[in-house]
Amino acid sequence: MIRGTIALVGRPNVGKSTIFNRLIGQRKSIVEDTPGVTRDRIYGILDWLTLQYRLIDTGGIQIEDQPFSEEINMQVEIAIEEANVIVMIVSAKEGITSDDVAIARKLKKSNKPIILAVNKADNESLRMNIYEFYELGLGDPIPISGAHGLGLGDLMDIAVKDMPDQKIPDYEGITSFCVIGRPNVGKSSLVNAILKEDRVIVSDVQGTTRDAIDTPFKFNDKEYMIIDTAGIRKRGKIYENIEKYSILRAQSAIERANVVLVLIDGELGIREQDKHVAGLAHEAGKGVIIVYNKWDTVEKDDKTMNKITKEIRAHFKYVDYAPIAFVSAKTGSKVNQLIPLIDTVHDYCTMRIATNVLNDVILDAQMMNPPKPHNGRQLKILYSSQVAVEPPTFVLFVNDPELFHFSYKRYLENKLREAFGFVGTPLHIMVRKNRK
Repeated sequence: MIRGTIALVGRPNVGKSTIFNRLIGQRKSIVEDTPGVTRDRIYGILDWLTLQYRLIDTGGIQIEDQPFSEEINMQVEIAIEEANVIVMIVSAKEGITSDDVAIARKLKKSNKPIILAVNKADNESLRMNIYEFYELGLGDPIPISGAHGLGLGDLMDIAVKDMPDQKIPDYEGITSFCVIGRPNVGKSSLVNAILKEDRVIVSDVQGTTRDAIDTPFKFNDKEYMIIDTAGIRKRGKIYENIEKYSILRAQSAIERANVVLVLIDGELGIREQDKHVAGLAHEAGKGVIIVYNKWDTVEKDDKTMNKITKEIRAHFKYVDYAPIAFVSAKTGSKVNQLIPLIDTVHDYCTMRIATNVLNDVILDAQMMNPPKPHNGRQLKILYSSQVAVEPPTFVLFVNDPELFHFSYKRYLENKLREAFGFVGTPLHIMVRKNRK
């Protein structure tokens, strides 16, 4: 569960991306000594003191008229709006600038907790430069070095301490799902179509992600929860033309859902962002259903559905396990099939396989198709066990993990699907060296 969001904000080339990469433990942001390299917001998950937080790396705020400055400023405004805590980063080497003053003034208007971090304070002499930053009026400056990791622990302790308390609804035992997709693909219409007849809406509950509405309802005496991102408020014109904001909405909803409905606009067809959004659900290990909406507007014959199914499979190879539903939210056609399909996918996501049955399937798979020798050595899978659900996660104990080729992993995943189904369910297979 994500406990909150921290945004790294500042002018270009103060080291935001270096700090971002250091905090999330991977080189996700591009690091280059050229101002303005990070033009878009980049998101990562930060583990700190047993809890998780979302970290946003923004493009540098540019006050003067520079290439991409308007786009960068818009991205930063969205990050500021989404963040629970803002970390403003300045440079000890360059000292305070007019842009720093203007950015501090801009941040104060957000009424969010703001922490001032003075980066590039790599030695005692540079650390003495932090005192001039009191002029910004953002409280005590914290000296850090993103390049060497100095002071980042202190910075995170303060950021977490300043994180506003968030109530986390308890939905244990309730199947939750969300509808995600590009803007204007019919998310609101589909949610309304699902909720209308024969459904008892219990209440609207403010979710942990600001402005996301959780709607509990009952269908056939079973409880469900729609995590609806369509109702998120849009404050100001900056949201209207930034399609990438939908990615942030999707991430927030995916984190709390058991099953994700990836919506495609049947009128416009598949777009690149559809694949990006589906990838978020896959990477999060959630159950996935691809919903092809506006089916009523498609000119079709007896071959159309097969043709579109092949097209979807070609574009969404990484979620080839996901079932495809053809619906019309506008007319309600086949919408009633979604709830049973959600139940099926959730059942598979929470399925546990008995260890002896699992080992029989893995053994049979090895006998049917033994791993190819590598440098004269043969992979041997000695034992397997399921260690988690949502997603189903399996550990294979082998003689040497380096002999385990990704293609053989894919083969075993297919065999597990043949044996147990796992419709709409991503599978995680981990390999460990057998120590016995």
